[in-house]
Parts: sequence; structure tokens; C-alpha cells
Amino acid sequence: TIAHNVACIKKQMEKFIDFSEGRAILENNADWLLGLNYIDFIRDIGAHFSVNRMLAAECFKTRMESGLSFLEFNYMLMQGYDFLVLNKKYGCTMELGGDDQWSNMIAGVELIRKKEQKQAYAMTCTLLTNSEGKKMGKTAKGALWLDPEKTTPHEFYQYWRNVDDADVEKCLALLTFLPMDEVRRLGALEGAEINEAKKVLAYEITKMIHGEEEAMKAKSAAEALFGAGQDMSNVPAVEISEEQLGTGIVDLLVEKGVMKTKSEGRRLVQQNGLSVNDEKVKDFAMPVTRELFKDNEFLVKMGKKKFYKVVLK
Repeated sequence: TIAHNVACIKKQMEKFIDFSEGRAILENNADWLLGLNYIDFIRDIGAHFSVNRMLAAECFKTRMESGLSFLEFNYMLMQGYDFLVLNKKYGCTMELGGDDQWSNMIAGVELIRKKEQKQAYAMTCTLLTNSEGKKMGKTAKGALWLDPEKTTPHEFYQYWRNVDDADVEKCLALLTFLPMDEVRRLGALEGAEINEAKKVLAYEITKMIHGEEEAMKAKSAAEALFGAGQDMSNVPAVEISEEQLGTGIVDLLVEKGVMKTKSEGRRLVQQNGLSVNDEKVKDFAMPVTRELFKDNEFLVKMGKKKFYKVVLK
């Protein structure tokens, strides 16, 4: 499972980092952590860590009341050791990460200084948070995935198209390569005009992650859904057969993987969040009938952001 995840992560990172001819290296720290002798590790590495200082670190202080496992307490030692190994193996002298990793990264810097008498460095980037200070990238159903199999380019585009007005400028600044003058201009738009900035944000990020072709399709699909007389060909589609007519709408959407569970569908119906051809679905067992189809397809809307065509084949 881990090997599969590593391969998928590498595929995603290849859009930003050149791994050809050893220009970048992806290492699995299991290669040096799994073979460690616990006693040797605690004696050789643990001896360089002060428990008092570790407890003063922000990442541990915030967990003391809610509960901190001994395994989590060891993360600092293991991450520091990772930096030491990479320093010895490749001459790696800088670790980069989110600013919530600052204490763990400094631990590696100091470990290298103590063990190797060498200078090393840490560089953090700000975490992507919303206007309320909470980490972004989470929706009601879970994470926003880079993998198109988990979050389709259309869903990905719609996520950024629907971010809060207050978060648009920050997202443009941190996640796109637009000139900062343009970022500030877009971020200053107000009222209905901020939607133009959101369209730029959604397109630019989707283009980086999924490529220009998929970004254009997602943009076209969004315009089709919210505009008049547009081409609906790029709206994500699921196909059903004649034999599936009469199946309940929620059962069908779960079967096609559009919804994860029937309980999710029931909850959506109860909250008036499921529509077929712009009509609210009142009964989660509502059958899919031929009358719903126009030109062999009908439109399903789930919440504010997810749209699918159901196509009769």
C-alpha cells in the first residue's frame, strides 16, 4: 500500500519537480528507519534531545491537553534522524516544509551540528489557511485530492471556484504564478466581480495540477452549468443501460461511484441538496425513469459544487 502511495505521489510531484537523470531523488525513509535497533537509536540519537525543550515546542504544547502518544512524541527524533541520514548520504543541507514542522526541522539542523559538526538549514512556507485560520483543503466529505481518480478535474475546479471571497487573494498569491500586481487587482474586486477572480484562480490551479486541456474542459463545463445555451459536452458523465431504468436515484448514484454511500444520499435529500434537472429530489428512492431524459441525458446536482450528466446508452 505504501509503495503504491509513493508511486502515486511521485507521479503528482513530477508535474513540478524533474526526477530525470537524478535531478531529484525520492527516498523512502523506511529504508533506514525499519532496520533501526531501538536501544542503539535511543542511545545514539535520543541522547541529543532534551525532553524539557521538546515539551516547549509548539507542536507538542498544543497536543498535551488532548493527548500525545509516545509514538507522536518520537516524530521529532525520527524526522531529525531523516535529515541526518540525507545529509550524510547526499550532502543535503536544507530541509523545507510547512511552518507547523518548524520544531521538527530545527531538531534535524541541531542533530547534524552535534553529530557531524556541520551547518544545516531549515526553510518553512506558510500553511494555506482560510480567513478563519483553519487549514484549507478539507471539504465536508474529506480531502481535496490531487489524484484525478479521487477528485475529478471538474470537482477540483469547482472547489477553487467556490472558495470564500476573503480567501481568494491569498490563494492566488500562494498557489499561482500570476504577477503580484494582478493578484492584488483581482483580490481587491468586490461583490459579483469577485467571481471573475475565482474563475482565474480555479483555472490557474487546475491547469497546474491537471494540465491545460482538463482545465479548459472544467471551465467550459462550469460555464455550461451556470450560463445559458452553452456546450454541455464537458460536464462529467456516467452512463446507464436500459436495464437500470427504475433503479432508485440514490442507489444508482452510489452504484456509479458518484456518491460514496446511501446514507450520504439520504442526508443530501433530507437537506434539499440533491436535484435532477433543477428539481429538488424529495424521495431518495425516486426511480430513474425514461421521462427524466432529454436527448438521452439528464443533469444531477449534488450540493452547490458537484454536477453529473446521467446518459442513457
